Amino acid sequence: MSEDSGPGYVIKGGGFDRDMNYIPDRITAVDPATGEPRSPQHGPADVPLWPVEPGRYRLVAAKACPWATRAIIVRRLLGLEDVISLGTPGPTHDQRSWTFDLDPGGRDPVLGVERLQESYFKRYPDYPRGITVPAIVDVASGEVVTNDFPWITHDLFHEWREHHRADAPDLWPDDLRDEMDVVDRRIFTEVNNGVYRCGFAGSQEAYDAAYDRLFTALDWLEERLTDRRFLMGDRLTESDVRLFTTLVRFDPVYHGHFKCNRQKLTELPALWAYARDLYQLPGFGESTDFDQIKAHYYVVHSDINPTQVVPKGPDLSGWRSAHGREALGPTPAFAR
Repeated sequence: MSEDSGPGYVIKGGGFDRDMNYIPDRITAVDPATGEPRSPQHGPADVPLWPVEPGRYRLVAAKACPWATRAIIVRRLLGLEDVISLGTPGPTHDQRSWTFDLDPGGRDPVLGVERLQESYFKRYPDYPRGITVPAIVDVASGEVVTNDFPWITHDLFHEWREHHRADAPDLWPDDLRDEMDVVDRRIFTEVNNGVYRCGFAGSQEAYDAAYDRLFTALDWLEERLTDRRFLMGDRLTESDVRLFTTLVRFDPVYHGHFKCNRQKLTELPALWAYARDLYQLPGFGESTDFDQIKAHYYVVHSDINPTQVVPKGPDLSGWRSAHGREALGPTPAFAR
């Protein structure tokens, strides 16, 4: 199952709820002498810990999935391509698992598996939940380590610092973290998850409420981004990555398929210019595959789209057009 359909569920006559229970393991920087975390542990202190070790892990992340694309972008921004390898399943899957149908022979070339499910079952033979991406797999054992997507990108920044590129952006600035927590919470509940709340609403009442919540949040973001280049001002942070993966899917998928149709992204001036600005930075546009995005939503969500017909539109040529956002703040160093 995907993070887009499996872990969430619709209460009959009601709204969409997302299952946020994941494999909680964390990959952390440790002191080689003691095996203990080198820095104070963020988040829960009682989860299993794995050591940071270049070449040991493989990030499995489909470009079709917004939660997985977040991890792909952060890995690229931090320069971890040679430290953590990347496996990319195809855009469609059945109820069992994501599959590696983009690879020769239909197998991941490093893990040797046809289905991501195999890595989950190697560690948990009776794993009861959805087989989600992103997931990090221990290459030697072939076992899944974690699929806890909010912590995966958090730890790529905080725990893998010794392996970041020299000009990597500071995605979690110390002086902005309190503000980021507030903004990220609203982006997740009202926008990232808000589009799903619209798309999988089980009643007219639930849909109407979800629609109003989503566009209230988009209006807030439109105002916030009118006079600042990025969500936190003149600095690119993970908050921007989190918002981008929803914005880039808005017109191709969410506007029609999920009935988020008050306005298109292209009709929201500040958000549309902001999204193009990000798309044109290294790591963002190259991690976006519109064909895979459309194939995933329109084929996999057969309950919403029973014919599985994938629309030809919309016109996506505008993503490379001038955005004019340079006047609001400096371009990040890694993109100059």
